Amino acid sequence: MFGSLGDIFRLPDLKRRIFFTLFILFIFRLGAYIPSPGVDRAALANLFSTGGGMMDFLNLFSGGALSRFGIFSLGVAPYINSSIVMQLLVVIFPYLEKLQKDSTDGHKKITQWTRYGAVVFAVVQAIGMTAWLGSLGIMQGGFLDWLLVIVTLVAGSVAVMWLGEELSDHGIGNGISLLIFAGIVARIPEAILQTWNMVRLGSMSVIGLIIGIALMVIVVAGCILLQEGQRRLPVQYAKRVVGNKIYGGQSTFIPLKVNQSGVIPIIFASSLLIFPYTIANYFSDSSAGRFISALFTPNSFFYILCYVALIIFFSYFYTAVVFNPTDIANNMKKYGGFILGIRPGQPTSDYITRVMERITLGGAVFLAVIALIPNLMSSVLGINSFYFGGTAVLIVVGVAMDTVNQIEAQLLMRHYDGILKKSGGGRKGLLRG
Repeated sequence: MFGSLGDIFRLPDLKRRIFFTLFILFIFRLGAYIPSPGVDRAALANLFSTGGGMMDFLNLFSGGALSRFGIFSLGVAPYINSSIVMQLLVVIFPYLEKLQKDSTDGHKKITQWTRYGAVVFAVVQAIGMTAWLGSLGIMQGGFLDWLLVIVTLVAGSVAVMWLGEELSDHGIGNGISLLIFAGIVARIPEAILQTWNMVRLGSMSVIGLIIGIALMVIVVAGCILLQEGQRRLPVQYAKRVVGNKIYGGQSTFIPLKVNQSGVIPIIFASSLLIFPYTIANYFSDSSAGRFISALFTPNSFFYILCYVALIIFFSYFYTAVVFNPTDIANNMKKYGGFILGIRPGQPTSDYITRVMERITLGGAVFLAVIALIPNLMSSVLGINSFYFGGTAVLIVVGVAMDTVNQIEAQLLMRHYDGILKKSGGGRKGLLRG
C-alpha cells in the first residue's frame, strides 16, 4: 500500500496534478475565512448558533464560508444551477444538442453560456442573501455598502467557478465536486467536537451516539455498494477469418453501473432546492416569503418530497446524457458482438435501455433513501446530521472513490501497481470496474 502511494510521486505529471489540486483546495478554504465587508459578526454568529435547518445546509455547501459571510459564501451553487439549466436546454433545443455533439467549438460555446448563467444566478442569490441579512439587522451601512457586498459575493462565486474549472483541467478529479468535498471534510472536526460536547453535557445519550455511529457505518457501506454495484450483460463475439488468422470468438460482458450518475443527482437536487429558499429571503418581510422559506426547510415534508423526486429525476436525466445504448449496440454489431438471446442492432439497443431503466430506478431509490438518513438522525437522535448523514457522506465517499480511481488509472496506464488492489506473485494491481 505505502509502496503504491510512493509510486504516485515517481510520476512527474501525476505529482504535479496532485500538488496543484492541493494548492487550489487551499485557496478555496482560504477564501472561506476572508470576510465580506459591512456585516455584524456577532449578530451573524448568533444567527447560525440558533438557526439550524436550511442555515446549516447552506453553510455545509459553502464549506463554512456562509457562517463567516466570507467572499466565497455562495460557493459552487450558482455554477451548478446554471449547469442544470443548460443541460435541460440542451435536451429541449436541437440547436444546443447539435453544438454539444458537433465539435470542440460547440463545447466551448456551451461552457461559455454556462458561465454567463452562473453569473446571473450569483447576482440573484447575492441580492437575496444581502436583503435577507439586511432585514435581520445583520448588514450594516447604506445602499453603497450593500452594493459592495453584492459585488464581492458575485466576484467570489466567479472565482470559485474558475478554481473548479482549473482543478478539472490541471488537477485530479472533478473540480466542482472536489470543492464541495473539501468544504464538507474541513468541517468534520468541528462537528465531532460539537457532538462530543453534546454527549458531555447530557443533551445526547451515549446510546444515541452509538446508534448514530452505527448508522454512519451503514451509510458508508451503502455508498460504496451503490458506487461499485453493476449489472453485467454477457456478450459473445462471433469468429471472423481474416487471411490466415481467426479473430473474435471470445466472451465478455457490458458493465452497467447501478448508479451511473454518481453523486451528481445529490449535488444537483440540493443546489436546486437552495435557490428558491435564497430568493424567498429577499421577501422575508412578506407572508409569501415566509411561507416559501418554511416549505423549503430541509426537515419539511414538501422539501423531502421534492428532494426525493429530484434525485430520481436527475439519476435518469444524467444517465441518459452520459450513456447511449444505441452507440453500444452499433459498435457491438460492427465487430460481430451480440447479447445472448437478443438480435443485434435496434433490439439490442432496446434491451440495454430496458435493463438500464430498471437498475437506474433501483439505484435512484437507494440513493434517495441514503440521502434521507440525515433527517432521521436529526429528528430522532438529535445528531448534527448535516456532517455525518447521507448527503454529506454520499458526496465525500463518491468524490473520494472517483478521485482514487483516477489516480489508480494513471498508475496502471504507466505500468505501476495500483493503490486499490494488489495481487501476489509480482503481478500488477487491477482496477475494479
